[in-house]
Amino acid sequence: MARRRGPTLADIAQATGLSVATVSQALTGKEGARIAPATVERVKEAATELGYVADATARSLRTGRTRTIGFVSDQVTVTRFAAAMVRGLLDAAEQREHAVMIAEVDSQPERMERAFDAMRAHRIDGLAVGLMADREVQVPPRQGREPRVIINGLADQCHAVLPDEQPAGRAAVEHLLGRGHRRIALIGRHPVPPAPEVSATIGARMEGIDAAMREAGLEFAAEHRGGLWEPELGREGAARVLEAAPDLTAILAANDRVAFGVYQELQARGLRIPEDASVMSFDDEELASMMRPALTTMRLPYREMGEVGASLLLDALASGADLSAGRTKIPLELVDRASVRTL
Repeated sequence: MARRRGPTLADIAQATGLSVATVSQALTGKEGARIAPATVERVKEAATELGYVADATARSLRTGRTRTIGFVSDQVTVTRFAAAMVRGLLDAAEQREHAVMIAEVDSQPERMERAFDAMRAHRIDGLAVGLMADREVQVPPRQGREPRVIINGLADQCHAVLPDEQPAGRAAVEHLLGRGHRRIALIGRHPVPPAPEVSATIGARMEGIDAAMREAGLEFAAEHRGGLWEPELGREGAARVLEAAPDLTAILAANDRVAFGVYQELQARGLRIPEDASVMSFDDEELASMMRPALTTMRLPYREMGEVGASLLLDALASGADLSAGRTKIPLELVDRASVRTL
């Protein structure tokens, strides 16, 4: 039995009374085609009514493009914290009528190389690499002129989209200062600045924090250092800074998980947040909104980084220009909740 064919350009042309060439140009948005917007709308309505679906293979052979970008994820697709990056990338690609092919590599170099090969085998037009933790990574050598972007990290031959951490560190301190706090403790500075392979931006966050304190003519009332940003560091750090500076009014934690540990220690001591001590941090994990009181924090812009990364790729593809190995920085947003009081 013969398979029933779907509607064709000729069917749309017959339904609209236009030529096949005009219908094709209206549906593909061919650059330089002088077709009235009303005509384009009429063609698209007819295509929808007839159930027309463009032949992606034929279009690829004709244009040399698959209208597909690749996204190689390092723990992004399996992490709720960073999954907004994927959502932003998918939304930006959909708005430009591109599909996204996704592979998860889980920090294994050989898997990343296989993922790159698989993407190229499917003739993707551009390639994005997304990292859950911002750091410098090695990626397979570039082949041809395929545009590349790395989201939340650094890599050779890739344009980098990064969180703008230095202004975020400054903004966090300025928020506390603006609420009248001067006796501020810091928990989570690394004992030794981390290598780029560990973090590409945390040093900038600390630079912003230190700059804001210095410009205010202040020093931290107390500090507790540590590189493993988990609740235990927050619990231990809160105990130490309270012993060193019992008159502190605010604690700035390195991230939300550290802040969670700070909450535990303060509440175990019968101290109220923010009445007895204000707490602020960075990242805006889902955890931050669930804590009681809800945590004031600087939100990492995962969704925006995904959107911008996809847009950079698609802009490069549309213009034919090379995507240089520069950097695009995305601001962090202050999420002002209930854990910081005004003195």
